[in-house]
Amino acid sequence: MTSPRSRALDAAIDLLGTKGLRALTHVRVDDRAGIPRGSTSNYFRTRAALLAGVAGRIIEREMPAAATALAPTSVDEVVDSISALVVSTTTVQRTLTTARLVLFMEASHDPTLRDALAAGRQALEGEVVSVLARLGSPDPATGAAAVMACAEGLILHRIARGDETDPRRALELVTRAALA
Repeated sequence: MTSPRSRALDAAIDLLGTKGLRALTHVRVDDRAGIPRGSTSNYFRTRAALLAGVAGRIIEREMPAAATALAPTSVDEVVDSISALVVSTTTVQRTLTTARLVLFMEASHDPTLRDALAAGRQALEGEVVSVLARLGSPDPATGAAAVMACAEGLILHRIARGDETDPRRALELVTRAALA
């Protein structure tokens, strides 16, 4: 059974991903999570603490799928895996991804939140660096930054613009360049 704290964070993600930042209040989170009023406030005293908690929970929920997707042994597998991840994050995990994008915008003027989100990105980018290094990239760090930027741009376009273009071609181009 999920703890009330985790239920609160999942409810906050759902609110952010479906209603936006203005909808996020401690009371609304309590109601959405089905926990007693005041519970979210007990776990997260301030809005900033709640946002940081949400960022951590998003990372916690996304990393297992990302780590699984980044265990390929060939260029084609890398492209297929990252493409599948882009599609999954914008379909099955659309609300979670939208919540993360809402937090990105808030992080533009909130250094604490920016740091919380950066931790997740650094972990994911580290996984991509490892994959590219295993496949012989001459500069896996720069290659990973390019692959990540491409994937993030594709995700943003799919969420914000409703773009359903297959991400494979763009990811293949960038990934092959990172390995050249």
